[in-house]
Amino acid sequence: MADQTSETLKRTPLYDLHVEHGAKMVPFAGYEMPVQFEGVKPEHLWTRAEAGLFDVSHMGPCFLFLKDGLGESGAHEKIAAAMERLVPSNIAILKPGQGRLSVLLNEEGGILDDLIITRMPGIDGMLYIVVNGAVKAQDWALIEDKLSDVARLQKADDRILMALQGPKAEAVLVDHFPEAADLTFMRCAYLQKGDEKIMLSRSGYTGEDGYELLLPNNEYGIGLVKALLEDARVKPIGLGARDSLRLEAGLCLYGHDMDPSRDPIEADLGWVIQKSRRERADFPGAERILKAFSEGPAEKRVGIQPLERAPAREGTEIHVNGERVGTVTSGGFGPSVDRPIAMGYVRADLTEPGTKIDLMVRGKARAAEVCALPFVQPNYKR
Repeated sequence: MADQTSETLKRTPLYDLHVEHGAKMVPFAGYEMPVQFEGVKPEHLWTRAEAGLFDVSHMGPCFLFLKDGLGESGAHEKIAAAMERLVPSNIAILKPGQGRLSVLLNEEGGILDDLIITRMPGIDGMLYIVVNGAVKAQDWALIEDKLSDVARLQKADDRILMALQGPKAEAVLVDHFPEAADLTFMRCAYLQKGDEKIMLSRSGYTGEDGYELLLPNNEYGIGLVKALLEDARVKPIGLGARDSLRLEAGLCLYGHDMDPSRDPIEADLGWVIQKSRRERADFPGAERILKAFSEGPAEKRVGIQPLERAPAREGTEIHVNGERVGTVTSGGFGPSVDRPIAMGYVRADLTEPGTKIDLMVRGKARAAEVCALPFVQPNYKR
């Protein structure tokens, strides 16, 4: 958690609602955020069974659009070409309303952030992008610096960004937005409700089916969140359960499971680089990344299953025969699987599931083994 005083922390538009619902507030990414309401485990299990509402307004939603030619023929191809200067994914082939996870790269191919890039439905030449809250200022500065010749960036982190996650998310949301039922995973709708404009995306960070909504920070937006929380199928969920849910789903946390020292191949994210981009080799750090593709990386992110009850936290050394061979980058207890779980990096020759390793917990070697990810299979609506 961030080391900041309450005087320097920002508050999201939902702060008062969190306090009203009994949240324990903590510093996170420069904001006062709810870490839990009734407890991490019950919130985690509620999300797996019902629908959990998460405040993610600290993150970095924004719109990138052409300075000239917005809405004209070929506008999407132009904005996609601009964005492809910074990411290794094929943005040009996105259909209207389709989103894609990608990574923002430095010139050496290291990961500066992971982000979701969506082609705006109905407005060619515009992308809807959500970056991580802890690095949004740096991300936005890079995008504006590198793409200012053709595009403008409009920040939207003054709005409400919330996620509704869980198997009952659709049933809850269609009462408010019937269009929600028509979306499949990583598809987005741009809705107009009276004077209000809403981005509705079928995506999330839990491995469950669900949605993210960008809402206006006004009486309508706050009222909608309140209405959702009045539904018996919905409970507010804090950062603690958000982290345990994403860990069970095998999803990376930026600054922990990936950072500028890691490339997408090491992070087991090679799938974000489509074949056409690999063939063009026209993205930052292409030489390093394509070499890792062809020859394999020195280390790779894997799932780790502790064989004892002691959890392995971030920074725990991984040993084999007394030799350090890697490091845990995320670890904790998985309420859905009722056991400790972890992710980390190990030497490339040790990535096979079932490989025996030792976790050095409080100076003692604890038995574990490499395992396949995820720990809980996703329930996305394809």
